[in-house]
Amino acid sequence: MLGHGLVHWFEMSIPIFLVVWRTDPGASVVLAGIVIALGYVPFGLGSLPGGVLADRFGPRRLILVCYGSMSVAFLVLSLADSMLTITLALILWGIAASVYHPAGNSLISTGATHRGTVFAYHGIAGNVGIALGPFTTATLLVFFDWQLVAALLAVPGLFAVLYGLRLDFDPTAATEAEGSVEAGTPLTVPTFLANSKRLFASAFVLVFALVTFEGLFYRGLLTFFPEILHDLPAMEGVELTAGLRGFAPAEYVFVGLLVVGMLGQYVGGKLTDRISVERGLVAFFIILAALALAFVPVSALGLGPLLVYCVLFGFFLFAIQPFYQVAVALYTPADTRGLSYGYTFLAEFGFGATSVALSGFVLGSFSLAAYFAVLAGFALVAAAFSLVLLLGRGRFEFMSRSNPDTAD
Repeated sequence: MLGHGLVHWFEMSIPIFLVVWRTDPGASVVLAGIVIALGYVPFGLGSLPGGVLADRFGPRRLILVCYGSMSVAFLVLSLADSMLTITLALILWGIAASVYHPAGNSLISTGATHRGTVFAYHGIAGNVGIALGPFTTATLLVFFDWQLVAALLAVPGLFAVLYGLRLDFDPTAATEAEGSVEAGTPLTVPTFLANSKRLFASAFVLVFALVTFEGLFYRGLLTFFPEILHDLPAMEGVELTAGLRGFAPAEYVFVGLLVVGMLGQYVGGKLTDRISVERGLVAFFIILAALALAFVPVSALGLGPLLVYCVLFGFFLFAIQPFYQVAVALYTPADTRGLSYGYTFLAEFGFGATSVALSGFVLGSFSLAAYFAVLAGFALVAAAFSLVLLLGRGRFEFMSRSNPDTAD
């Protein structure tokens, strides 16, 4: 939970700093965008090598290195005096942060018996970081220079390292029956290729595919949803109190969607202990597709129905995440769990990011209805892959029958 919250704490503070960096006479919009992209690209692409390192050195060790390295990156950022040094600091942060998701999810999958519940709390912590990162950064920038703010943001990461070093727990408690060990997978190209072939020759290929389309849906929606809300007729005429003027009402609606997502994470995690993961994936993807298609007609009904819609969308958008995270654990062997989650988050953060370009093209060239139809298509394709998993349940390799998460 600390790791997931910290990753997004740092990640979401960067766009707030962009507002300050743009005041630099030499920083154009294009340049600033390139600088931030150079930090975010390794954040996604580094997931795969991060997963390999988690299998080799153990997820616990890698997570602690992640804490420290992200904090060091922001301390370097606090010393930056040009766009070049800002770029280098952000690249360092992106590399450090990229290892967290495969390592953290690997640790949960091998150390927690009730994986779904733990994934739920883990997801909630990520949403807390998403909300607190920009809020804290913006508040501190009112009182301090951005370099000092960057240094202050690094402090929680340093405390997390100290706390993590003192924790005593068994990182393989849930995998004795699978013969798992915390670390030791050889770090060689032949081993990487053999393990990758082993994974993609199993039902994991279906999990990888459905996560890719979930990532396309997730990134395509959240990237443009605030702007879409801002331009809706239902948002016109909404007045905020004097102390909040200067902020768009749509921004508060979007933040509310993320807050509701915390509840979705929790409920989704609990449901993985009560229904089959495959059945939950099919149902939730179909619900997301229906919600996407319903946006245009609902938004025309006024502010009240729109707010109810956003509550439902926020809930189901995040409730599905524990399901596919548990699915990875069910359909992969314990000794390559880090590599499995590395591929998973490469699919979500790497391949899923291509949706930003595609969705932006559709939104700019066609109608709002076409944009949401494309998103619905992503969800329906993911539902189809989930249905194949459901129909073949119990016959695929690596299916963990010893885990209570598989019970109906």
